[in-house]
Amino acid sequence: MPSWSEQRRKLLNILLGTSVGATLVAIFYPILKFMIPPEVIEATQASVVAGRVNELPPNSGKIFKFGNKPGLLVRTPTGEYKAFSAVCTHLDCIVQYRPDMRLIWCACHNGQYNLSGKNIAGPPPRPLEEYVVNIRGEEIVVSKA
Repeated sequence: MPSWSEQRRKLLNILLGTSVGATLVAIFYPILKFMIPPEVIEATQASVVAGRVNELPPNSGKIFKFGNKPGLLVRTPTGEYKAFSAVCTHLDCIVQYRPDMRLIWCACHNGQYNLSGKNIAGPPPRPLEEYVVNIRGEEIVVSKA
């Protein structure tokens, strides 16, 4: 049978070992949780009501929510409705419609898109994602193609 001092030493070793382990877990667990981000579930919405027909005059635009991302609804000077992803293809800034220039503009780095979503100036490397626009009664419904 081990002596009292041996039992005490064994107990102290167990206590010190578990406290060191707990300290390491307390330090490294938050670091690992930060470095490995949680999986984001993409919204499965295929279409949304972006607005009403009477709220958008010709030569104007409006930002709307399309799932978890913004969309841009534009009514051209001729009265045609067009919808695009409102996320710039350069650095994911939010684009807006500029009625004075009659184009879609990104304020971050002066990226410009025409009313077909094609990148025409600035750093954006590719066109905006275009959505399908349908009018149902008084509602403007935007859908992915």
